[in-house]
Amino acid sequence: MTVQSIERASRILRCFSATRPVLGISDIARETGLSTSTTHRLITAMEHCQLVRQTENRRYALGPLLMRLVRSGAVSTSLRMAALPAMTALRDAEEETVGLHELHAGDVRVVVEQVESHHALRRTYTELGIPLPLPYGAPGKVLTAFLPEDRREVVLERPLEALTPATVTDLEALRAQLEEARRDGYALSFAERIPGIHTIAAAIFDGDASVVGCISVTGPDLRMPAERLHALGPRVRDAARRISEAYGGRRLPGE
Repeated sequence: MTVQSIERASRILRCFSATRPVLGISDIARETGLSTSTTHRLITAMEHCQLVRQTENRRYALGPLLMRLVRSGAVSTSLRMAALPAMTALRDAEEETVGLHELHAGDVRVVVEQVESHHALRRTYTELGIPLPLPYGAPGKVLTAFLPEDRREVVLERPLEALTPATVTDLEALRAQLEEARRDGYALSFAERIPGIHTIAAAIFDGDASVVGCISVTGPDLRMPAERLHALGPRVRDAARRISEAYGGRRLPGE
Protein backbone atom coordinates (compact mmCIF):
# COMPACT_ATOMS: atom_id res chain seq x y z
CA MET A 1 0.00 0.00 0.00
CA THR A 2 1.14 3.55 -0.70
CA VAL A 3 1.07 6.23 1.99
CA GLN A 4 -2.03 7.66 0.32
CA SER A 5 -3.76 4.26 0.45
CA ILE A 6 -2.91 3.85 4.13
CA GLU A 7 -4.27 7.32 4.90
CA ARG A 8 -7.48 6.50 3.02
CA ALA A 9 -7.81 3.15 4.78
CA SER A 10 -7.50 4.89 8.14
CA ARG A 11 -10.28 7.29 7.10
CA ILE A 12 -12.46 4.30 6.30
CA LEU A 13 -11.81 2.67 9.69
CA ARG A 14 -12.75 5.91 11.46
CA CYS A 15 -16.19 5.78 9.85
CA PHE A 16 -17.20 2.89 12.13
CA SER A 17 -18.47 3.58 15.64
CA ALA A 18 -20.67 2.12 18.36
CA THR A 19 -23.69 3.82 16.78
CA ARG A 20 -22.67 2.83 13.23
CA PRO A 21 -21.06 -0.62 13.45
CA VAL A 22 -22.16 -1.68 9.94
CA LEU A 23 -21.84 0.47 6.80
CA GLY A 24 -22.35 0.07 3.08
CA ILE A 25 -19.95 1.13 0.34
CA SER A 26 -22.03 4.21 -0.45
CA ASP A 27 -22.13 5.19 3.25
CA ILE A 28 -18.34 4.96 3.49
CA ALA A 29 -17.79 6.82 0.22
CA ARG A 30 -20.05 9.65 1.35
CA GLU A 31 -18.38 9.86 4.78
CA THR A 32 -14.80 9.85 3.45
CA GLY A 33 -15.37 11.85 0.28
CA LEU A 34 -13.84 9.06 -1.81
CA SER A 35 -15.37 7.83 -5.04
CA THR A 36 -17.42 4.64 -4.90
CA SER A 37 -14.90 2.79 -7.08
CA THR A 38 -11.94 3.84 -4.91
CA THR A 39 -13.86 2.91 -1.76
CA HIS A 40 -14.71 -0.52 -3.19
CA ARG A 41 -11.08 -1.17 -4.16
CA LEU A 42 -9.80 -0.20 -0.72
CA ILE A 43 -12.49 -2.17 1.10
CA THR A 44 -11.58 -5.28 -0.92
CA ALA A 45 -7.92 -4.94 0.09
CA MET A 46 -8.85 -4.26 3.72
CA GLU A 47 -11.13 -7.30 3.78
CA HIS A 48 -8.24 -9.43 2.49
CA CYS A 49 -6.13 -8.12 5.42
CA GLN A 50 -8.99 -8.79 7.90
CA LEU A 51 -9.32 -5.11 8.75
CA VAL A 52 -13.00 -5.25 7.74
CA ARG A 53 -15.43 -8.09 7.12
CA GLN A 54 -18.48 -8.37 4.90
CA THR A 55 -21.81 -8.96 6.60
CA GLU A 56 -24.68 -11.06 5.27
CA ASN A 57 -26.35 -8.10 3.54
CA ARG A 58 -23.13 -7.13 1.70
CA ARG A 59 -22.33 -4.33 4.10
CA TYR A 60 -19.14 -4.05 6.13
CA ALA A 61 -18.06 -4.12 9.78
CA LEU A 62 -14.70 -3.96 11.55
CA GLY A 63 -12.69 -7.10 10.90
CA PRO A 64 -11.38 -9.99 13.01
CA LEU A 65 -7.79 -8.71 13.09
CA LEU A 66 -8.86 -5.61 15.02
CA MET A 67 -10.89 -7.75 17.43
CA ARG A 68 -7.91 -10.04 18.06
CA LEU A 69 -5.65 -7.05 18.77
CA VAL A 70 -8.11 -5.69 21.33
CA ARG A 71 -8.52 -9.06 23.07
CA SER A 72 -4.76 -9.65 23.12
CA GLY A 73 -4.23 -6.55 25.23
CA ALA A 74 -2.19 -4.87 22.49
CA VAL A 75 -4.79 -2.08 22.37
CA SER A 76 -5.45 -0.11 25.57
CA THR A 77 -9.14 -0.37 26.39
CA SER A 78 -9.03 1.54 29.68
CA LEU A 79 -7.81 5.03 30.38
CA ARG A 80 -5.58 3.70 33.15
CA MET A 81 -3.82 1.24 30.82
CA ALA A 82 -3.35 3.94 28.21
CA ALA A 83 -1.99 6.44 30.73
CA LEU A 84 0.45 4.50 32.92
CA PRO A 85 3.49 4.55 30.58
CA ALA A 86 3.31 8.33 30.06
CA MET A 87 2.56 8.91 33.75
CA THR A 88 5.59 6.91 34.85
CA ALA A 89 7.85 8.68 32.36
CA LEU A 90 6.60 12.07 33.55
CA ARG A 91 7.13 11.16 37.22
CA ASP A 92 10.66 9.94 36.45
CA ALA A 93 11.47 13.15 34.57
CA GLU A 94 10.01 15.58 37.12
CA GLU A 95 10.24 13.60 40.38
CA GLU A 96 6.80 14.73 41.46
CA THR A 97 3.58 12.74 41.89
CA VAL A 98 1.54 12.26 38.71
CA GLY A 99 -2.21 11.63 39.04
CA LEU A 100 -4.84 10.35 36.62
CA HIS A 101 -8.36 11.75 36.95
CA GLU A 102 -11.43 10.41 35.12
CA LEU A 103 -14.49 12.52 34.33
CA HIS A 104 -17.58 10.70 35.63
CA ALA A 105 -21.34 11.13 35.32
CA GLY A 106 -22.64 14.19 37.09
CA ASP A 107 -19.50 16.07 36.03
CA VAL A 108 -17.38 14.96 38.95
CA ARG A 109 -13.82 13.70 38.75
CA VAL A 110 -12.37 10.57 40.30
CA VAL A 111 -8.65 9.94 40.92
CA VAL A 112 -8.14 6.46 39.47
CA GLU A 113 -4.34 6.14 39.51
CA GLN A 114 -1.19 7.83 40.76
CA VAL A 115 2.54 7.36 40.26
CA GLU A 116 4.12 8.78 43.38
CA SER A 117 7.20 10.94 43.73
CA HIS A 118 10.22 9.38 45.43
CA HIS A 119 10.67 12.45 47.65
CA ALA A 120 10.00 11.94 51.35
CA LEU A 121 7.89 15.12 51.26
CA ARG A 122 5.41 14.52 48.45
CA ARG A 123 1.77 14.75 47.42
CA THR A 124 -0.08 11.44 47.82
CA TYR A 125 -3.67 11.14 46.61
CA THR A 126 -5.60 9.69 49.55
CA GLU A 127 -8.96 10.17 47.81
CA LEU A 128 -8.53 7.42 45.18
CA GLY A 129 -11.95 6.36 43.90
CA ILE A 130 -13.82 9.17 45.65
CA PRO A 131 -15.91 11.56 43.48
CA LEU A 132 -14.62 15.13 43.70
CA PRO A 133 -16.72 18.06 42.48
CA LEU A 134 -15.70 20.35 39.64
CA PRO A 135 -14.23 22.94 39.19
CA TYR A 136 -11.82 22.83 42.15
CA GLY A 137 -8.06 22.44 41.74
CA ALA A 138 -6.11 22.26 38.49
CA PRO A 139 -7.73 18.94 37.44
CA GLY A 140 -11.20 20.30 38.16
CA LYS A 141 -10.51 23.48 36.21
CA VAL A 142 -9.06 21.83 33.11
CA LEU A 143 -11.92 19.31 32.95
CA THR A 144 -14.46 22.10 33.32
CA ALA A 145 -12.68 24.17 30.67
CA PHE A 146 -13.08 21.48 28.02
CA LEU A 147 -16.65 20.43 28.81
CA PRO A 148 -19.30 21.28 26.20
CA GLU A 149 -20.60 24.77 26.91
CA ASP A 150 -23.97 23.67 28.28
CA ARG A 151 -22.39 21.27 30.77
CA ARG A 152 -19.73 23.83 31.69
CA GLU A 153 -22.42 26.36 32.54
CA VAL A 154 -24.18 23.84 34.79
CA VAL A 155 -20.93 23.42 36.73
CA LEU A 156 -20.42 27.18 36.96
CA GLU A 157 -23.95 27.69 38.27
CA ARG A 158 -23.00 25.81 41.44
CA PRO A 159 -22.00 27.94 44.45
CA LEU A 160 -18.21 28.25 44.66
CA GLU A 161 -17.00 27.10 48.07
CA ALA A 162 -13.77 28.41 49.61
CA LEU A 163 -11.95 25.13 50.31
CA THR A 164 -8.79 27.07 51.23
CA PRO A 165 -7.97 30.78 51.49
CA ALA A 166 -6.60 30.53 47.91
CA THR A 167 -9.68 28.93 46.29
CA VAL A 168 -10.94 30.95 43.32
CA THR A 169 -14.49 31.91 44.30
CA ASP A 170 -14.95 34.90 41.99
CA LEU A 171 -16.89 33.61 38.99
CA GLU A 172 -15.43 36.06 36.48
CA ALA A 173 -11.88 35.29 37.63
CA LEU A 174 -12.63 31.58 37.29
CA ARG A 175 -14.06 32.06 33.80
CA ALA A 176 -10.86 33.87 32.80
CA GLN A 177 -8.77 30.96 34.10
CA LEU A 178 -10.91 28.46 32.18
CA GLU A 179 -10.37 30.48 29.01
CA GLU A 180 -6.61 30.39 29.64
CA ALA A 181 -6.81 26.62 30.13
CA ARG A 182 -8.58 26.19 26.78
CA ARG A 183 -5.95 28.38 25.13
CA ASP A 184 -2.90 26.80 26.77
CA GLY A 185 -4.11 23.20 27.12
CA TYR A 186 -3.47 23.07 30.86
CA ALA A 187 -4.65 24.59 34.15
CA LEU A 188 -2.81 25.60 37.32
CA SER A 189 -3.71 25.52 40.99
CA PHE A 190 -1.83 27.27 43.78
CA ALA A 191 -3.03 25.68 47.05
CA GLU A 192 -6.63 26.20 45.90
CA ARG A 193 -7.96 22.83 47.09
CA ILE A 194 -5.33 21.59 49.55
CA PRO A 195 -3.11 24.01 51.50
CA GLY A 196 0.54 23.91 50.51
CA ILE A 197 -0.01 21.90 47.31
CA HIS A 198 0.56 23.29 43.81
CA THR A 199 -0.67 21.39 40.74
CA ILE A 200 -0.74 21.52 36.95
CA ALA A 201 -3.19 19.43 34.90
CA ALA A 202 -3.78 18.77 31.18
CA ALA A 203 -6.85 17.24 29.57
CA ILE A 204 -7.20 13.84 27.88
CA PHE A 205 -9.60 13.34 24.96
CA ASP A 206 -11.36 10.36 23.37
CA GLY A 207 -11.99 9.51 19.73
CA ASP A 208 -14.83 12.04 19.53
CA ALA A 209 -12.49 14.78 20.83
CA SER A 210 -14.53 14.86 24.07
CA VAL A 211 -12.70 15.36 27.35
CA VAL A 212 -12.63 12.13 29.39
CA GLY A 213 -10.05 12.91 32.05
CA CYS A 214 -6.76 14.60 32.77
CA ILE A 215 -3.32 14.02 34.22
CA SER A 216 -1.75 16.16 36.89
CA VAL A 217 1.71 16.83 38.27
CA THR A 218 1.47 17.85 41.89
CA GLY A 219 3.75 18.58 44.81
CA PRO A 220 4.54 20.85 47.74
CA ASP A 221 4.61 24.56 47.02
CA LEU A 222 8.28 24.87 48.01
CA ARG A 223 9.27 22.68 45.02
CA MET A 224 6.48 23.84 42.69
CA PRO A 225 6.62 27.64 42.40
CA ALA A 226 4.73 29.40 39.62
CA GLU A 227 7.80 29.52 37.38
CA ARG A 228 8.21 25.75 37.49
CA LEU A 229 4.51 25.11 36.88
CA HIS A 230 4.52 27.28 33.77
CA ALA A 231 7.70 25.59 32.54
CA LEU A 232 6.01 22.21 33.04
CA GLY A 233 3.04 23.22 30.89
CA PRO A 234 4.24 21.96 27.48
CA ARG A 235 5.57 18.70 28.99
CA VAL A 236 2.37 17.88 30.84
CA ARG A 237 0.29 18.82 27.79
CA ASP A 238 2.46 16.58 25.59
CA ALA A 239 2.07 13.66 28.01
CA ALA A 240 -1.71 14.14 27.97
CA ARG A 241 -1.63 14.17 24.17
CA ARG A 242 0.27 10.87 24.12
CA ILE A 243 -2.27 9.35 26.49
CA SER A 244 -5.13 10.59 24.31
CA GLU A 245 -3.53 8.94 21.28
CA ALA A 246 -2.93 5.67 23.17
CA TYR A 247 -6.59 5.75 24.22
CA GLY A 248 -7.72 6.23 20.63
CA GLY A 249 -8.37 9.91 21.09
CA ARG A 250 -7.72 12.96 19.01
CA ARG A 251 -5.62 16.07 19.48
CA LEU A 252 -6.73 19.07 21.42
CA PRO A 253 -9.77 20.70 19.79
CA GLY A 254 -8.57 23.20 17.22
CA GLU A 255 -5.17 21.58 16.66
